[in-house]
Amino acid sequence: HTLGHYHSCRTEHVQQAVDAALAAKADWAATSWENRAAIFLKAAELIATKYRPYINGTTMLGQSKNAYQAEIDAACELADFLRFNVHFLSEIYAQQPISGPGMHNRLEYRPLEGFVLAVSPFNFTAIGANLPAAPALCGNTVVWKPAGTQVFSAQMTMRIFEEAGLPPGVINMIPGDGPTVGDVCFSHPDFAGVHFTGSTGVFNNMWKTVGENMHRYRSYPRIVGETGGKDFVLAHPSADVDAVVVGLLRGAFEYQGQKCSAASRAYIPSNLAAAVREKLVAGVESFRMGSVEDFSNFINAVIDEKSFDKISGYLDHARQNAKILVGGTSDKSIGYFVKPTVIEAEDAAYRTMCEEIFGPVLSLHVYDETKFDDILTTVDTTSPYALTGAIFAQDRSAVELATNRLRNSAGNFYINDKPTGAVVGQQPFGGARASGTNDKAGSPLNLYRWLSPRTIKETLVPVTDYRYPFLGEA
Repeated sequence: HTLGHYHSCRTEHVQQAVDAALAAKADWAATSWENRAAIFLKAAELIATKYRPYINGTTMLGQSKNAYQAEIDAACELADFLRFNVHFLSEIYAQQPISGPGMHNRLEYRPLEGFVLAVSPFNFTAIGANLPAAPALCGNTVVWKPAGTQVFSAQMTMRIFEEAGLPPGVINMIPGDGPTVGDVCFSHPDFAGVHFTGSTGVFNNMWKTVGENMHRYRSYPRIVGETGGKDFVLAHPSADVDAVVVGLLRGAFEYQGQKCSAASRAYIPSNLAAAVREKLVAGVESFRMGSVEDFSNFINAVIDEKSFDKISGYLDHARQNAKILVGGTSDKSIGYFVKPTVIEAEDAAYRTMCEEIFGPVLSLHVYDETKFDDILTTVDTTSPYALTGAIFAQDRSAVELATNRLRNSAGNFYINDKPTGAVVGQQPFGGARASGTNDKAGSPLNLYRWLSPRTIKETLVPVTDYRYPFLGEA
């Protein structure tokens, strides 16, 4: 089906977006906090009511999400981002220094000097909206480049923002390819920061480009990014088998595994392996796969042909070099459908245990149940990423050991739960190592990055003599 058409920007369009952001900056920064907040609170209310079916529908059709996945993303999480950001920023503004006798001290939380570039991914409508909205709420003006495969819901987001009262030029959405947008924005002297979610490779290149252009900028840009993941589920010998299996079925295969937090490698102890295999395979075989328009389908198509071909390549390699427990096939004759796949790898360093696939593929390694300590080291050292991870155990000492040993292995760590589904205001989201700057979207930590505080001291009754009392001593 053809849902619509959009125009991909050229260099002059990017420059126009930057010019519009800079032209709107002074008025937007001078807009009172109460009125900035009201715009985004109204947008949240519109998303939760009038536009709920539209933001969900554009997400379902444009990004191949089933109704449940669209609802928890495009409606619920997006409204949460907007409302909680207002709450958190109110708390930040209230944080003020003490004042000594005869003086009044205050902190002014200014927006950054220049414009912010927001670059968003295809997989979450809420992230797409929050990347430009969070800096804008802080008084910044933004150039927003959504993923080409998210344009349908992105334009709906902009319609909602405009109806909520967002002035022209505050958020400037400009679809197009990354290099075209980046060449203009990263070389502009008023570039003040980038808010990014996407691949580690692209973010690394952004960081390099910003470094090479430092001599051009008015100030040091803020670089905030959430990137890739190779997220783990570790089962201890004491784990509940059913809990592990459900954690894997949901954590690995919801939204076809196209979440940066999706479970993509699992470590199962030998005493539980047979039961986990049996129930996991049965669960995968029970999935219905097809169009999002059929609400009985748990699995839908992957996002595009490029993704389909990449995932299919991993499946081809696994058929020759590992054991496929279930799935392992793909078909793009009527859509980019990849059957949910579980690969068992005897080698814990097999490529699908290490590399980010971003599809409905879970790799499983069975370890000796007596070597839990050794597998903790394997989990920590296998991947360059550190986004999400989970431990399943009923033995509390094992939970504590894993929590401590895997302290730097995941920015979001889950105990007896799947490693996906972070909720705004409850589990601030972000990881470190090659997974990003860990600035925790959905928390005050992220908002601080879009503020430049100015300290103001006012002396109430100025002194009129430079001499200190000791100078009069004989």
